[in-house]
Amino acid sequence: MDRQIESSRPATIRPTLKTIALETGLAVATVSRALKNASDIGEETKRRVKEAAKRLGYRPNRAGVRLRTGKTNVIALVFSTEADVMNHASQLIYSAAEALRGTAYHIVIMPFFADEDAMAPIEYIVETESADGMVLNQTMPDDPRVKYLAERNFPFATHGRTELGLDHPYFDYDNEAFAELAVQELVRRGRKKLMIVAPPRNQTYSAHMIAGFTKACDALGVSAEVLDTVHSDSGAKRIHAAIAERFQQPGRPDGILAGSTTAAMAVVTGAESLGLAISTDFDLAAKEALNFLVRFRPGIIVLHEDVGKAGHFLAAALMSVIENNDNVPRQHLDHPTIADLVTSGA
Repeated sequence: MDRQIESSRPATIRPTLKTIALETGLAVATVSRALKNASDIGEETKRRVKEAAKRLGYRPNRAGVRLRTGKTNVIALVFSTEADVMNHASQLIYSAAEALRGTAYHIVIMPFFADEDAMAPIEYIVETESADGMVLNQTMPDDPRVKYLAERNFPFATHGRTELGLDHPYFDYDNEAFAELAVQELVRRGRKKLMIVAPPRNQTYSAHMIAGFTKACDALGVSAEVLDTVHSDSGAKRIHAAIAERFQQPGRPDGILAGSTTAAMAVVTGAESLGLAISTDFDLAAKEALNFLVRFRPGIIVLHEDVGKAGHFLAAALMSVIENNDNVPRQHLDHPTIADLVTSGA
């Protein structure tokens, strides 16, 4: 026997801008502009409107918004799924979401894997018009993603710089300055044979870090070696093995600069597998966004990279491009200083 199942939940009418206007006694146009944080609407009015919208359960109709404005109110974060990258990405996502809080924009995450074409998610977003703009990381000097987006005039911002000569929004950490500071501290501790486990060579920040490393070593009169069998994103197992192999060869390094948290930990375990000890047989310098290294072993030279700052900046910069607001800074290079340097376990 057929039965008509009735929902126990009472039928409700979806609240609209008009519903909020009736609730607050304001014009529909005023309500709309208040929800968009328009500069000509007072803060008290915005507060009243947003409280009423929350109380009534108002949500913008995305299909309607897109029909009226041509916008999705979505910002896509396109990130690799590699472990060290995701450590950074988690903070970028959180801080970007914080920056977008209270605005009309929402975040979607578009991951891609190392064995996939990095262009695929970029082309998908542009061709389907599924976002108003996107944030990229792992930038390359001649980045095809950046060229593609610039040619199509699609709003984007990058975590890292390129060498394309394009004036686009970015936030970058000064990896050249980081490497110089790290070398100076290693030499201050008496180290004379320095080696770097650099980031992947196809990424822009790798060239910056290697340049700072070699320049500082030359200036201070110590030897400089770039480990060429692995890079800082090769994974802990491979880096561990490469360090153990290198440390058994003549001219063993006594000072190491690691380009990632995983690389730094693998350097330590690779050396320890040979009975070597940090701070005695060698010193290690690295940067990190999360507080792993400062708890991992005592004696590691650590410079903190504020990825949260990057997320806030990139979200604000991208919104300014989408909304044609020229009053918001769109490029920033974050400079580390000696004050950012700490020694783990100290």
